[in-house]
Amino acid sequence: MWDVIIVGGGATGLGTALDAASRGYNTLLLEQADFAKGTSSRSTKLVHGGVRYLAQGDIGLVREALYERGLLLKNAAHLVKNESFIIPNYQWWKGAYYSFGLTLYDLLAGKLSFGRSKHISKKETIDRLPGIKQQGLYGGVVYHDGQFDDARLAINLAQTCLEQGATVLNYFKVTGLLKAGGKTTGVWATDMETGVAYQIKSKAVINATGVFVDELMQQDEPHKKPLVRPSQGIHIVLDKSFMPGDDALMIPETDDGRVLFAVPWHGKLLIGTTDTPVDEHSLEPRALEEEIGFVMRNVSRYLTNAPERKDVLSVFAGLRPLAAPQEGKKGTKEISRRHKIIVSASGLITITGGKWTTYRRMAQDTVDNAIETAGLDMRKCMTTNLPIHGNIKDVDRADHLYVYGSDRDALLDLINENPEWAEKLHPDLDYIKAEVVWALRYEMARTVEDVLARRVRVLFLDARAAMEMAPVVAGLMAIELKKDKNWEVSQADEFIKLAKGYLL
Repeated sequence: MWDVIIVGGGATGLGTALDAASRGYNTLLLEQADFAKGTSSRSTKLVHGGVRYLAQGDIGLVREALYERGLLLKNAAHLVKNESFIIPNYQWWKGAYYSFGLTLYDLLAGKLSFGRSKHISKKETIDRLPGIKQQGLYGGVVYHDGQFDDARLAINLAQTCLEQGATVLNYFKVTGLLKAGGKTTGVWATDMETGVAYQIKSKAVINATGVFVDELMQQDEPHKKPLVRPSQGIHIVLDKSFMPGDDALMIPETDDGRVLFAVPWHGKLLIGTTDTPVDEHSLEPRALEEEIGFVMRNVSRYLTNAPERKDVLSVFAGLRPLAAPQEGKKGTKEISRRHKIIVSASGLITITGGKWTTYRRMAQDTVDNAIETAGLDMRKCMTTNLPIHGNIKDVDRADHLYVYGSDRDALLDLINENPEWAEKLHPDLDYIKAEVVWALRYEMARTVEDVLARRVRVLFLDARAAMEMAPVVAGLMAIELKKDKNWEVSQADEFIKLAKGYLL
């Protein structure tokens, strides 16, 4: 009998499993696909308070997120970095306007501040944002926020869960709830690789399935109205030559009043995002033509070299689980990003909303709720100062292996076992074969997609290169996992078919 079963292996589920396990509860996490397969690998890669939530007046949310941002920089220092963002201003009075708002943003961060915002001259703006349009430019405002690698953090959270005594399983789908006397007492789950079904009992069941929360809630209460309205956000990835500096660009106003970011990420330029209400949810959402046009059009207003479709290296979409709007309300950009915890009559606990930056606080609130709902022994939260697997300060970000943090040297030691693993997976990229073997042995990767999308992030950075790497990766995996040639060929083929959806 488990104390806690968590359904869903994204940021919220993994954070909740870590919180529960570190408090000493007997914890099981089940994920139907791979960790962070959905929304949690498809973010704008920002660890931030949310400048635009400040504009909406949600000071409490911003303060909470800025506090969590500070903790993330401390507890996952290998993956989270302090990034400077520049807002260019093309109207003389805007500099003062943004400086005032961002000073408040800095103050809310308190002693966990990433640095003070300041006004910079036209010349400095041009020097720091090479490629920015100069006509009509008055200057800029610099502020600081965090940047990270979302899927890598998810994998490190899964590893930390294991170190804290939890059991975390990917490719293990929850198909139904166990009930006794009107109470939820566990789950039905199927191992997706063997097809074997299991009946697993637990004192508390937590539904942390993101955009899929309604499916489990409706199994619990079939007449329940949907809680979540998915909103899609897309990103396009360009070569770094479009904006070669180290600073990120923040576009404060777009056609629909949202902000847009252009952020340096793993040697490329990541631009996003949109906010498009969608009626369906899936594990592989696709960017819509109108969203691609929106991003290209809005970023082109700020860059001297306007990107064209042929310049896009990868395009990916993610779904946000937003609280379903009330009657008569249409827009999604005003819907609060605050998290919500709902406990049903049967005791099923559902957590929804929120964002990556606040995953730890969401987990703490969820486990506190589970203690009360399931009558678990009262134990205090331990995650505020808990280092996440891989955490080391001062990594060399010029070396792409920095994402492995304290595991980097052990990964390179694999080359002693087989010198061939020092070879590159692609002539134009730095990734090496040892990373594939490491992903299989120590990071629970099971498919070519797991490796190329979420262990090394190449699908999100350069989809064509990822397709070219697929057969090599499948071959390495077949040897390591003792699979036959049919498995190897079908893995490469499946991945290439999937990756085509990341190309325009």
